[in-house]
Amino acid sequence: MARLFVATSALCAHALAPTPSRARPRRATVAMTATVAPPSLEVGAQNLDWPNIGFEYRPTRSFVHYRYRNGEWDGGALEPAGLDATVPVSIGATALHYGQSLFEGLKAFACKDGSVRLFRPTANAARMARGAARTLMEAPDEALFVEACARVVRENLDYVPPYGSGGALYVRPLLYGAGPRIGLQPSDAYDFLVLATPVGDYYKGGLGKPVKACVVEEYDRAAPRGVGSVKLAGNYAPDLKPNTEAKQSGYPIGLYLDAGSRTYVEEFSTSNFVGICGETGKYVTPQSDAILPSITNDSLMKLAERSGMTTERRPVAFDEIASGKFSEVAACGTAVVLTPVGSIARGGSEYELQHNTEPGPTCLDLYTRLTDIQRGDAPDEDGWTHVVVPPS
Repeated sequence: MARLFVATSALCAHALAPTPSRARPRRATVAMTATVAPPSLEVGAQNLDWPNIGFEYRPTRSFVHYRYRNGEWDGGALEPAGLDATVPVSIGATALHYGQSLFEGLKAFACKDGSVRLFRPTANAARMARGAARTLMEAPDEALFVEACARVVRENLDYVPPYGSGGALYVRPLLYGAGPRIGLQPSDAYDFLVLATPVGDYYKGGLGKPVKACVVEEYDRAAPRGVGSVKLAGNYAPDLKPNTEAKQSGYPIGLYLDAGSRTYVEEFSTSNFVGICGETGKYVTPQSDAILPSITNDSLMKLAERSGMTTERRPVAFDEIASGKFSEVAACGTAVVLTPVGSIARGGSEYELQHNTEPGPTCLDLYTRLTDIQRGDAPDEDGWTHVVVPPS
C-alpha cells in the first residue's frame, strides 16, 4: 500500500519498425562498417573532468551536415562545432515558420576492449523515418543515418568519455525543413545535422537516490491523435514552463496524464514511465498513441522478459500509483537511462513508493544489465550495438 502524505506544493506502442518517408531519396549507398579513427585521436584525450561533466552542451570539434536538394542527399560535410557554431537557414524555412523539425538522441560508449559502440542506431533511424512520414519530411535512410552518427563519433573520438567514467558521447541527429514556404506546405529542401557532446548523468546522481515527481495539473503534453508519438522538436518547448515550475517546487520531473480523462498515466516530461509490481514481478508501461516510443524502454522490456518477468504495455490508471500497486517506479529514456522515482505528488497529496530512498532491486538489476551491454561488459545477444571503432 502506498503511503499518503500532504505535499508541500499543489503543482505539479508503437512498434519501432521503420515507416518510409513519402519518397525514396536517391543517393550513393553507404557501407555500415567499422572505421578506425584518425591516429591522432584517442578516447578521452580531452582530459575533461569526466565524472563531473553533467548533462549539458559542451562544444566538440565538428558536426556533420547533409543537404537534401533536387531529390537526393549529398555526401555530407564536416563543419566546425562550438558554442558559436551556426548553419545558414532561409528566413522562410519551414522549420522556423511551421515547426517542420525532428530530432533524435543516442549514445556512443567506450568499452573495456577498446572499442567504441553506438547503441541501437537503427532503431533511432526507424523512429526518425516514422516522424518524417507524419510531417511530410524526407528522412535519411538507415544506412545514411547510421553512418552519419558513426562519422561524428569518429571525428570527435577524444571527446568520448573513457571506459569506467560513467559518461558517454551523446549524439543528436536533427532533421529540418530548409526550403522557404510562405504558405503551409512541405519544404522541398531538408538539412540533416548530427552533433555530439560528452555527457554524464541527466539527473544528478544517476541511479542513486530516487527523485521526487509531481503530476502536471495545468497542462497536457499531447492531444489524442496528435503528434505526441513522434520526436517533433515542437513537442518540447511547451514543457519548459511546467518543467521549470515543477523544479522550482522541488520536483525534478513532472508526470503527464492523458488529455482526455486525466485519469491515465502517459509519460514523464522527457522519458517513459515504468512501474514494477513487486509481488507479481510484472514490468508495466503505459500504452497510448500520445506517448513517444522509447528505445530504452523497449530494450528494458526485452531484458525483463529474458529474466522471466511478465511485461505489460497497457493503459495505466493513476489510481494504481495511489493504491500502491507498484513497488518501484522509474523514468526511462536515452538521456536518463533509468531514474528511480521515490514519490509522486498530485494535488495536495504525495504518494510514496516502497523503494523511496534507494533504487529498488528490479530497477537496479535492469539498469546494470542494460548498461553492461552498452559498455561491452555483457554479451550483445540482440545485436543492439554498432561498432564505430573496433577493439584494440
